[in-house]
Amino acid sequence: MNFKNIVRFALVAVVAFGFCAMPAFAAEPMGAQDAPSNLLPLVALGAGLVTVGGGLGIGLLAKAAMEGIARQPEAAGSIRGAMIVAAALIEGFTFFALIVCIIATK
Repeated sequence: MNFKNIVRFALVAVVAFGFCAMPAFAAEPMGAQDAPSNLLPLVALGAGLVTVGGGLGIGLLAKAAMEGIARQPEAAGSIRGAMIVAAALIEGFTFFALIVCIIATK
């Protein structure tokens, strides 16, 4: 990846996070008894980061697995199995982090 692609990706990510956080910023202000829910914009940003991170992780995992299979087609079965296990771990962490974000809003 060259510098131009990295800058383009960063700009798209910032715009996407901004759109994801808009509903949280548009919420009504909370009273003094609901002070912890003032963190809603940060929770929304955290949920967006978790989702993007999980997607990037699985994308990079699939890329590496496809390259490995292309280099050694006879090892396709073991590479595929390892990829499925790693993808399940990434998805599990992503779901756990999203559940933590949902619980943090209550």
